[in-house]
Amino acid sequence: MTNSSACDAIRDDMKRLVDTSAWIEALRPEGDPDTRRAVDEATRGGDALLCDMVLVELWIGARGKREQDVIAGLEADLQVLPIGTEVWRAARVLARACRAAGVTVPAADLVIAACADHYRVGLIERDQHYAQIAAARARRKR
Repeated sequence: MTNSSACDAIRDDMKRLVDTSAWIEALRPEGDPDTRRAVDEATRGGDALLCDMVLVELWIGARGKREQDVIAGLEADLQVLPIGTEVWRAARVLARACRAAGVTVPAADLVIAACADHYRVGLIERDQHYAQIAAARARRKR
């Protein structure tokens, strides 16, 4: 569980949790220009955040020493949001909402979305699953 003073220090509307899909685009020379720009601006501005789930996904996909060095650098340079009990609980709520809406979303995306929600930060992503999560959440509130 995360203590409230740590949460308060992290909550900042300018901060952005960068999803794995956005990192992949940002690190590819031919990646989507808008995503690359958003990640670059957040990183240069000190507003880019990671969470352990994103790091796990990045490490799974790391091919070779160069990519491993890039990921290690991100891990060393950026703040990593803790995934505590509240985030896991929120991910379960999102999973139920998605299931009720008839969509299946990868567990990692549910945890990442719940993490961004919990810390009240933005999410830079390039993954259709987040639109499905948002639609399921909106449907549930009706």
